[in-house]
Amino acid sequence: MTTNMIETDGVDLWTEEFGDPAHPPILLVMGSMSQGVLWPDELVGRLVAAGRRVIRYDHRDTGRSATFDFAEQPYTWHDIKDDVLRVMDAYGLESAHLVCHSAGGLLGQFIAVERPERVRTLTVIGSSPLGGHEGATILRALTGQPQPEGSLPPPRPEFVAYYTELITAPPPADRREQVQRMIDEARVLHGTALPFDEDAERRLQERVLERARDLSSVVNHRLAHAACPDFEPEGVLGRVQAPTLVIEGTHEPAKPGHGALIAEQIPGAELLMIEGMGHMMPPPVHAELAAAIIRHTAP
Repeated sequence: MTTNMIETDGVDLWTEEFGDPAHPPILLVMGSMSQGVLWPDELVGRLVAAGRRVIRYDHRDTGRSATFDFAEQPYTWHDIKDDVLRVMDAYGLESAHLVCHSAGGLLGQFIAVERPERVRTLTVIGSSPLGGHEGATILRALTGQPQPEGSLPPPRPEFVAYYTELITAPPPADRREQVQRMIDEARVLHGTALPFDEDAERRLQERVLERARDLSSVVNHRLAHAACPDFEPEGVLGRVQAPTLVIEGTHEPAKPGHGALIAEQIPGAELLMIEGMGHMMPPPVHAELAAAIIRHTAP
């Protein structure tokens, strides 16, 4: 394992590489406001053991990557999307297998549409279809507004209840409260079917907190998304050429049923439902997740 801070187009991005550089490359793309280390170490290890070169990285404004004063240096989700290509370029990769989680799946879908030559295969986990405007669906759910006909399925009630309360909650008073809030959020995203390991989650969130240059800078991702309403073009997923695997948990709390909609729109896409999984990727699902990704990225 090696870590590299790459600098490209004025952006410093923290990256980490595992495995033999001669092996097929998998680039892991995490969701909005999330550090690359949220890709579970055990899952990464399984992929490497199967003969894959695995790279994960921190988005800008997360973890050890560069943070920005958004008022002075604004950017959009197009820039966050282009950071994926910047990482590939820094590692000399003309193309890679993209494995993407949550909002990272939107980035992967857009790249597969826009730059098909850069994507060997696409794997999308716990995400929404590009062009579905998932953020608007969630906002309507949190504010009690009706969902228009044709909108995406709304999040589950436990998700809505937690985030509705969080909107009006005061900021954490200290580090202990901050970590506990991060754990509580992870518990909701974990879903209700599988046991939740609070001790393991505490260790992970402590790691996230320790790695962050500025934990508050993640909110810039929301500003970046609001700055580019054109980021989710509709009706383009039929142009995806890369073999696509869509994975969703049967207890997905944030985006239930969205995986099937992605698979319906991408020609030849495969949908895999993982029993008990929510929005997170806990240890009980690592073996099945890894096996599916290994099969999908086989030469």
